[in-house]
Amino acid sequence: MEGISAIITVLNEEKNIRDLMVSLISQEQPFEVIVVDSMSTDKTPKILKEYAEKYDFVKYYRKKTTRGGGRNYGASKSNYDYLAFIDGDAIAGEAWIKNLRALTQNYNLVAGKSINTGNMRYSMERFRLYYEGFEVTRPSSNLMYSKSLFQSIGGFDENFVTAEDIDMNIRAVKSGAKYAVCDTCIVYTKTRETFRDFKKQAYWNGYGRRQLKEKYGKTLELSHRLNMKDLFSPTYVIRNFYGLRGYMHCMLKSKK
Repeated sequence: MEGISAIITVLNEEKNIRDLMVSLISQEQPFEVIVVDSMSTDKTPKILKEYAEKYDFVKYYRKKTTRGGGRNYGASKSNYDYLAFIDGDAIAGEAWIKNLRALTQNYNLVAGKSINTGNMRYSMERFRLYYEGFEVTRPSSNLMYSKSLFQSIGGFDENFVTAEDIDMNIRAVKSGAKYAVCDTCIVYTKTRETFRDFKKQAYWNGYGRRQLKEKYGKTLELSHRLNMKDLFSPTYVIRNFYGLRGYMHCMLKSKK
Protein backbone atom coordinates (compact mmCIF):
# COMPACT_ATOMS: atom_id res chain seq x y z
CA MET A 1 0.00 0.00 0.00
CA GLU A 2 1.05 3.59 -0.63
CA GLY A 3 2.42 5.41 2.39
CA ILE A 4 1.03 8.84 3.22
CA SER A 5 2.73 11.68 5.10
CA ALA A 6 0.27 13.81 7.10
CA ILE A 7 1.75 17.29 7.43
CA ILE A 8 0.64 19.80 10.07
CA THR A 9 1.80 23.31 10.95
CA VAL A 10 0.96 24.62 14.41
CA LEU A 11 1.31 27.67 16.61
CA ASN A 12 -0.04 27.62 20.17
CA GLU A 13 -2.61 24.86 19.66
CA GLU A 14 -2.61 23.31 23.12
CA LYS A 15 -6.43 23.41 23.22
CA ASN A 16 -6.76 21.39 20.03
CA ILE A 17 -3.62 19.44 19.19
CA ARG A 18 -4.29 16.42 21.40
CA ASP A 19 -7.68 15.83 19.76
CA LEU A 20 -6.02 15.92 16.34
CA MET A 21 -3.25 13.53 17.35
CA VAL A 22 -5.74 11.06 18.85
CA SER A 23 -7.66 11.10 15.57
CA LEU A 24 -4.47 10.47 13.57
CA ILE A 25 -2.65 7.73 15.48
CA SER A 26 -5.47 5.23 14.90
CA GLN A 27 -5.51 5.72 11.11
CA GLU A 28 -4.67 2.90 8.72
CA GLN A 29 -0.93 2.30 8.29
CA PRO A 30 1.42 2.93 6.55
CA PHE A 31 1.55 6.66 7.27
CA GLU A 32 3.57 9.18 9.22
CA VAL A 33 2.68 12.40 11.01
CA ILE A 34 5.00 15.38 10.54
CA VAL A 35 4.34 18.40 12.76
CA VAL A 36 6.15 21.69 12.19
CA ASP A 37 5.74 23.98 15.20
CA SER A 38 6.41 27.68 14.57
CA MET A 39 7.90 28.10 18.06
CA SER A 40 4.76 27.75 20.19
CA THR A 41 4.96 29.28 23.66
CA ASP A 42 2.12 27.34 25.29
CA LYS A 43 1.95 23.61 26.09
CA THR A 44 1.88 22.55 22.44
CA PRO A 45 5.58 21.46 22.42
CA LYS A 46 5.13 19.35 25.57
CA ILE A 47 2.11 17.54 24.13
CA LEU A 48 3.74 16.88 20.76
CA LYS A 49 7.00 15.66 22.28
CA GLU A 50 5.01 13.08 24.23
CA TYR A 51 3.51 11.73 21.01
CA ALA A 52 6.83 11.80 19.16
CA GLU A 53 8.46 9.79 21.96
CA LYS A 54 5.64 7.26 22.10
CA TYR A 55 5.05 6.71 18.35
CA ASP A 56 7.92 6.28 15.92
CA PHE A 57 5.77 7.48 13.01
CA VAL A 58 5.29 10.90 14.62
CA LYS A 59 7.99 13.48 13.79
CA TYR A 60 8.12 16.82 15.58
CA TYR A 61 10.08 19.88 14.42
CA ARG A 62 10.33 23.41 15.82
CA LYS A 63 11.01 26.06 13.23
CA LYS A 64 9.87 29.67 13.06
CA THR A 65 8.11 29.89 9.73
CA THR A 66 5.02 30.93 7.82
CA ARG A 67 2.18 28.48 7.30
CA GLY A 68 3.23 27.77 3.72
CA GLY A 69 6.89 27.64 4.69
CA GLY A 70 6.13 25.17 7.46
CA ARG A 71 4.28 22.89 5.08
CA ASN A 72 7.15 23.05 2.61
CA TYR A 73 9.56 22.16 5.39
CA GLY A 74 7.36 19.27 6.50
CA ALA A 75 7.19 17.99 2.93
CA SER A 76 11.00 18.08 2.73
CA LYS A 77 11.14 15.77 5.76
CA SER A 78 8.56 13.30 4.45
CA ASN A 79 9.35 9.68 3.63
CA TYR A 80 6.32 8.83 1.50
CA ASP A 81 5.13 9.71 -1.99
CA TYR A 82 1.85 11.33 -0.96
CA LEU A 83 1.41 14.41 1.22
CA ALA A 84 -1.83 14.95 3.15
CA PHE A 85 -2.27 18.39 4.71
CA ILE A 86 -4.41 19.02 7.78
CA ASP A 87 -4.62 21.87 10.32
CA GLY A 88 -3.66 21.79 13.98
CA ASP A 89 -7.17 22.63 15.18
CA ALA A 90 -8.89 19.99 13.03
CA ILE A 91 -9.88 16.38 13.66
CA ALA A 92 -9.39 13.65 11.06
CA GLY A 93 -12.34 11.43 10.25
CA GLU A 94 -12.06 7.77 11.23
CA ALA A 95 -11.06 6.55 7.75
CA TRP A 96 -9.41 9.74 6.46
CA ILE A 97 -6.06 8.17 5.51
CA LYS A 98 -7.65 4.96 4.22
CA ASN A 99 -10.02 6.80 1.90
CA LEU A 100 -7.31 9.14 0.63
CA ARG A 101 -5.07 6.14 -0.06
CA ALA A 102 -7.78 4.54 -2.22
CA LEU A 103 -7.38 7.40 -4.71
CA THR A 104 -3.60 7.45 -5.03
CA GLN A 105 -3.48 5.16 -8.06
CA ASN A 106 -5.55 7.45 -10.28
CA TYR A 107 -5.13 10.97 -8.91
CA ASN A 108 -2.30 13.24 -7.81
CA LEU A 109 -4.51 15.89 -6.19
CA VAL A 110 -7.38 15.01 -3.86
CA ALA A 111 -9.60 17.47 -2.01
CA GLY A 112 -11.44 15.99 0.95
CA LYS A 113 -14.68 17.07 2.59
CA SER A 114 -14.51 19.53 5.50
CA ILE A 115 -17.30 19.64 8.08
CA ASN A 116 -17.51 22.68 10.36
CA THR A 117 -17.85 22.23 14.10
CA GLY A 118 -17.89 24.69 16.98
CA ASN A 119 -19.62 28.08 17.08
CA MET A 120 -21.98 27.94 14.10
CA ARG A 121 -22.70 31.64 14.50
CA TYR A 122 -19.49 32.31 12.58
CA SER A 123 -19.87 29.46 10.12
CA MET A 124 -20.45 30.31 6.47
CA GLU A 125 -19.99 28.75 3.09
CA ARG A 126 -16.53 29.64 1.86
CA PHE A 127 -16.08 32.08 -1.00
CA ARG A 128 -15.70 29.54 -3.80
CA LEU A 129 -13.44 30.12 -6.79
CA TYR A 130 -13.20 27.71 -9.70
CA TYR A 131 -10.54 27.21 -12.34
CA GLU A 132 -11.05 24.72 -15.18
CA GLY A 133 -13.86 23.05 -13.24
CA PHE A 134 -11.94 22.54 -9.99
CA GLU A 135 -12.74 24.54 -6.87
CA VAL A 136 -9.31 26.00 -6.15
CA THR A 137 -10.52 27.33 -2.80
CA ARG A 138 -10.50 23.79 -1.42
CA PRO A 139 -8.50 24.44 1.76
CA SER A 140 -5.23 22.85 2.82
CA SER A 141 -6.90 21.68 6.02
CA ASN A 142 -7.88 18.66 3.91
CA LEU A 143 -5.80 18.26 0.76
CA MET A 144 -3.58 15.50 -0.59
CA TYR A 145 -0.87 15.98 -3.24
CA SER A 146 1.47 13.45 -4.73
CA LYS A 147 4.99 14.48 -3.81
CA SER A 148 5.97 14.54 -7.48
CA LEU A 149 3.22 17.07 -8.31
CA PHE A 150 3.98 19.11 -5.20
CA GLN A 151 7.66 19.34 -6.09
CA SER A 152 7.12 19.97 -9.80
CA ILE A 153 5.04 23.12 -9.12
CA GLY A 154 7.31 24.35 -6.32
CA GLY A 155 5.12 23.63 -3.31
CA PHE A 156 3.55 26.52 -1.40
CA ASP A 157 4.53 30.06 -2.38
CA GLU A 158 6.00 31.40 0.86
CA ASN A 159 5.38 35.00 -0.20
CA PHE A 160 1.67 34.51 0.52
CA VAL A 161 0.48 35.60 3.95
CA THR A 162 -2.67 33.57 3.40
CA ALA A 163 -4.42 31.97 0.38
CA GLU A 164 -1.24 30.01 -0.22
CA ASP A 165 -3.36 26.89 -0.70
CA ILE A 166 -5.53 28.58 -3.35
CA ASP A 167 -2.41 29.70 -5.19
CA MET A 168 -0.95 26.20 -5.13
CA ASN A 169 -4.22 24.63 -6.30
CA ILE A 170 -4.32 27.05 -9.24
CA ARG A 171 -0.78 26.12 -10.26
CA ALA A 172 -1.56 22.42 -9.88
CA VAL A 173 -4.63 22.58 -12.12
CA LYS A 174 -2.78 24.71 -14.68
CA SER A 175 -0.03 22.07 -14.76
CA GLY A 176 -2.54 19.37 -15.68
CA ALA A 177 -3.11 17.73 -12.30
CA LYS A 178 -5.43 14.73 -12.18
CA TYR A 179 -7.76 15.74 -9.39
CA ALA A 180 -10.66 14.27 -7.45
CA VAL A 181 -13.06 15.43 -4.76
CA CYS A 182 -13.54 12.84 -2.03
CA ASP A 183 -16.65 13.19 0.12
CA THR A 184 -15.61 10.25 2.32
CA CYS A 185 -12.19 11.80 3.11
CA ILE A 186 -13.60 13.75 6.03
CA VAL A 187 -11.92 16.30 8.29
CA TYR A 188 -13.77 18.17 11.03
CA THR A 189 -12.70 21.82 11.12
CA LYS A 190 -13.46 24.41 13.77
CA THR A 191 -15.16 27.72 13.12
CA ARG A 192 -13.83 30.88 14.74
CA GLU A 193 -14.93 31.03 18.37
CA THR A 194 -15.23 34.81 18.78
CA PHE A 195 -16.29 37.79 16.70
CA ARG A 196 -12.73 39.13 16.95
CA ASP A 197 -11.33 35.92 15.45
CA PHE A 198 -13.99 35.96 12.73
CA LYS A 199 -13.08 39.54 11.74
CA LYS A 200 -9.40 38.65 11.68
CA GLN A 201 -10.05 35.66 9.43
CA ALA A 202 -12.13 37.77 7.03
CA TYR A 203 -9.44 40.45 6.91
CA TRP A 204 -6.67 38.00 6.00
CA ASN A 205 -8.89 36.26 3.46
CA GLY A 206 -9.27 39.60 1.73
CA TYR A 207 -5.53 40.19 1.96
CA GLY A 208 -4.91 36.85 0.29
CA ARG A 209 -7.38 37.61 -2.50
CA ARG A 210 -5.36 40.72 -3.33
CA GLN A 211 -2.13 38.72 -3.37
CA LEU A 212 -3.76 36.36 -5.88
CA LYS A 213 -4.82 39.35 -7.98
CA GLU A 214 -1.29 40.75 -7.96
CA LYS A 215 0.26 37.42 -8.93
CA TYR A 216 -2.12 36.43 -11.72
CA GLY A 217 -3.79 39.68 -12.81
CA LYS A 218 -6.06 39.25 -15.82
CA THR A 219 -4.32 36.09 -16.98
CA LEU A 220 -6.41 33.99 -14.61
CA GLU A 221 -10.10 33.57 -15.18
CA LEU A 222 -11.93 32.59 -12.01
CA SER A 223 -15.65 32.24 -11.46
CA HIS A 224 -17.40 32.73 -8.12
CA ARG A 225 -20.52 30.67 -7.50
CA LEU A 226 -22.51 32.60 -4.94
CA ASN A 227 -24.78 30.93 -2.43
CA MET A 228 -27.76 33.29 -2.66
CA LYS A 229 -29.12 32.47 0.79
CA ASP A 230 -26.00 34.06 2.32
CA LEU A 231 -26.12 37.24 0.25
CA PHE A 232 -28.13 39.33 2.72
CA SER A 233 -27.05 37.69 5.96
CA PRO A 234 -25.32 39.95 8.53
CA THR A 235 -22.39 37.54 8.74
CA TYR A 236 -21.85 37.73 4.98
CA VAL A 237 -21.93 41.54 5.02
CA ILE A 238 -19.48 41.74 7.94
CA ARG A 239 -17.14 39.23 6.32
CA ASN A 240 -17.12 41.23 3.10
CA PHE A 241 -16.50 44.49 4.97
CA TYR A 242 -13.41 43.20 6.77
CA GLY A 243 -12.32 41.26 3.72
CA LEU A 244 -12.35 44.49 1.72
CA ARG A 245 -10.21 46.15 4.39
CA GLY A 246 -7.63 43.37 4.07
CA TYR A 247 -7.75 43.60 0.28
CA MET A 248 -7.18 47.37 0.33
CA HIS A 249 -4.41 47.10 2.92
CA CYS A 250 -2.52 44.61 0.77
CA MET A 251 -2.99 46.79 -2.31
CA LEU A 252 -1.71 49.93 -0.56
CA LYS A 253 1.21 48.06 0.99
CA SER A 254 2.34 46.70 -2.37
CA LYS A 255 2.38 50.20 -3.87
CA LYS A 256 4.83 51.55 -1.30
